[in-house]
Amino acid sequence: MKRIAIALTALPLVIPAALAAQQPLSAQAPAAMQAEAALQSDMIAWDFVEGITTEVGPRQAGTPAEARGREWAMNWLRQQGFANVANEPYMMDTWVRGDERATIVSPFPQPMHVTALGNTSATPAGGITAEVVQFLNYADLVAAPAGSLAGKIAFISHDMEPTQDGSGYGFAGPARWTGAGLAASKGAVATVIRSIGTDDHRNPHTGGTSFPDGVAPTPAGALSNPDADNLERMFERANGPITMNLVLTPRSLGRTESGNVVAEIVGREPSLPPVLVACHLDSWDLGTGAIDDASGCGIVAAAAKNVAAAGQPLRTITVLFAGAEETGLWGSKAYAAAHADEPIAVGLESDFGADRIWQFQSNFTESNPDLYRRIADAVAPFGVAPTSIVATGGADINIAREQNTAIIDLQQDGTRYFDLHHTPDDTLDKIDIAQLRQNVAVWTQVVGILANEREPIAR
Repeated sequence: MKRIAIALTALPLVIPAALAAQQPLSAQAPAAMQAEAALQSDMIAWDFVEGITTEVGPRQAGTPAEARGREWAMNWLRQQGFANVANEPYMMDTWVRGDERATIVSPFPQPMHVTALGNTSATPAGGITAEVVQFLNYADLVAAPAGSLAGKIAFISHDMEPTQDGSGYGFAGPARWTGAGLAASKGAVATVIRSIGTDDHRNPHTGGTSFPDGVAPTPAGALSNPDADNLERMFERANGPITMNLVLTPRSLGRTESGNVVAEIVGREPSLPPVLVACHLDSWDLGTGAIDDASGCGIVAAAAKNVAAAGQPLRTITVLFAGAEETGLWGSKAYAAAHADEPIAVGLESDFGADRIWQFQSNFTESNPDLYRRIADAVAPFGVAPTSIVATGGADINIAREQNTAIIDLQQDGTRYFDLHHTPDDTLDKIDIAQLRQNVAVWTQVVGILANEREPIAR
């Protein structure tokens, strides 16, 4: 509770002047009143995040834990008054981790902290012992000659810097997304990477990886950043080869069932295409999935409920808690396929933690300037700036991209997101309740405007 108290006392530092300039509550539209109230006292999003992380915990895609998360979420949505709450099942390929150990055998024997990357194969029970070859960045691995890594372990060590917009992820991400496949194509028997994260804790960051067609999956893991630093120093000091023993024993469960949880705030005119608000319900298994992405689900559901509290909206608001995002966007793809013939008006997703929203993006800035300006004006009092950057949408709204419809991105501050992303540190205590409330307030304003917009929300 101490952390919450600190966060609340910090709130006036965020947006005092803008709030002071707002109209009195009595002069505002009902949705705006709900938004301002949410900024001060909303607990709906917190209730969701606290509940699911406490009663369910980690929700790895395709596992019984994810299924428990779906049941919990559906019960919560019904209790909150949502209509047409349902599970939409689909089948997926499921991978789970096993033993995880990395040990420098020579010349400086010592253990390292490692975690397996999703979709990789297993080592023998005793591990793989081989020479480690260092690549300071992804480009160096690309330039390595074919066959040059035969029988060796590749180590990709380029790092990631924190940024507000999360752009460092785009630079560092390929080391995880495709690094193991690239190393395997050049003969590597295994790969270790510096964790794709910005923290200095001895917590490795997991995440999925992939292998190109024709390249058999190999064992691959991520070292914590301090261990990656240590391995780099070893390369500077060693007078000969560095040898590692790597033990990773994940396994495939084959095809298992996952599902998408859907719910609605039913609008007055169901013939109008709905507003789709999305998040993903699954998480990696190392933490409890508080910031990635229980907070996103709490935010979008709280906003939809707040809009309904202001009066039945014109358009239906469809809530999508997508499943199995982390291991390959299974839920997003399944939802897009199942609802391909059901047009949506606009899609939005929250999947970047719970820190404050600072920027508003759309893909209709020029094609629908009046709506864009109304939304921009509505979120400005909460410290959110407009931009000419074109919104592309989150991972779980494939349907919006496939339908070529309107998209809004409410960009959250990602400065500390990758300290926690895909680690054991992704837990409830990392959420700042004041910033969570700012998210709910901004989402309430935006969804309230969209859900009561009679004209087409064309991109």
